[in-house]
Amino acid sequence: MSGNPKKVYVGMSADLVHPGHLNVINEARKLGEVTVGLLTDEAIASYKRLPYMSFEQRRTVIENIKGVSRVVPQETLDYVPNLRTYKPDYVVHGDDWRDGVQREVRQKVIDTLKEWGGELVEVEYTKGISSTQLNKSLKEIGTTPEIRMKTLRRLIDAKPIVRIMEAHNGLSGLIIENLKVTQKTSPREFDGMWLSSLTDSTAKGKPDIEAVDLTSRMQTVNEILEVTTKPIIYDGDTGGKTEHFVFTVKSLERLGVSAIIIEDKIGLKQNSLFGTDVPQTQDSIENFCYKISMGKKAQITDDFMIIARIESLILKKGIDDAINRAKAYIEAGADGIMIHSKEKEPAEFLEFCCEYKKLERRVPLVAVPTSYNVIYESELIDAGVNIVIYANHLLRSAYPAMVETAKMILENERAYEVNSKIMPIKEIITLIPNGI
Repeated sequence: MSGNPKKVYVGMSADLVHPGHLNVINEARKLGEVTVGLLTDEAIASYKRLPYMSFEQRRTVIENIKGVSRVVPQETLDYVPNLRTYKPDYVVHGDDWRDGVQREVRQKVIDTLKEWGGELVEVEYTKGISSTQLNKSLKEIGTTPEIRMKTLRRLIDAKPIVRIMEAHNGLSGLIIENLKVTQKTSPREFDGMWLSSLTDSTAKGKPDIEAVDLTSRMQTVNEILEVTTKPIIYDGDTGGKTEHFVFTVKSLERLGVSAIIIEDKIGLKQNSLFGTDVPQTQDSIENFCYKISMGKKAQITDDFMIIARIESLILKKGIDDAINRAKAYIEAGADGIMIHSKEKEPAEFLEFCCEYKKLERRVPLVAVPTSYNVIYESELIDAGVNIVIYANHLLRSAYPAMVETAKMILENERAYEVNSKIMPIKEIITLIPNGI
């Protein structure tokens, strides 16, 4: 191409490159020198699920496609910042964005290009190729332990807050895996699963006192791993003896679990929400730091996370004690801090967050708003929280529903009256992949 070639901009996520992408790039190169604005993980996660490949992996793929002159990051779904930086003569895109979540994005591209006389060129959608369908097929194939384990750290880096829901069996895992809602054209879903010791033991009809051993709990982990792809955070209670904790870390990492949360208490496990109503003893800072450090030494990869749960507020020891412990646990190697509170209002929790922000060295912060459930996720984000865990809500909602159904059958001596309260059997069958 003689003289100064025209500047052409193509924005794409390119998680799964298919003939449709290649067709757009081929049409773009006919118009001039092609710059691909590759959406970052953060940009993609703002409107759909985190991409399977990381940004660097996707960049490598696109850089090696014939006709691409350079690849630059596009940090938002909105093209405008990059368009004003590079001022292309043309923006080339498939014609499949005239409706749906990207309709407004398209109009802003048109309006911005007018500022310097640029033009939007739309390429006919390649029929028979669907990124959504390809993603669905990948989901059906499943994932690997390595990919699943890495995903939690990627989510923390990509999203303003990572939303985790409790799962206690394969069925509840499938709900978390598949459920989506759309509000104001923005889809919302859970990012991963919390394997709570409380709900795991309750589902087995046992008390929450670490009565369910590691082997039994690993069986639940495997049930969920087999039918889901999203990352898992494991509730490790106190972690047990340090020697046992090392073994637990190795086992979870090998399975592809992303993180374990352990609490800084010793002795017979009592649920934290009992607070000081029952005897609960906090571990010394030195002992708990040693447990964290030994767990970190046991890891094979850098992807697995050990998150330290601080019980100081539960035990009425105050903000200063909680902050001092946070600093020590981070120094010992903790990859995250979970601060627990049983207060009905979030004031105490927010005070900790305020002090935590002042620390020179911080790691991701985890909140479990079971008691102070009036707080919105937007407020958690403002407070500096990276992960929110809804710790027991699926089991707590299932139990009263099952009791009511059983009671109605007893009262009516038949099952007809419960039809309106239970899902059709066909929906259960279709919920399970490859069901008949």
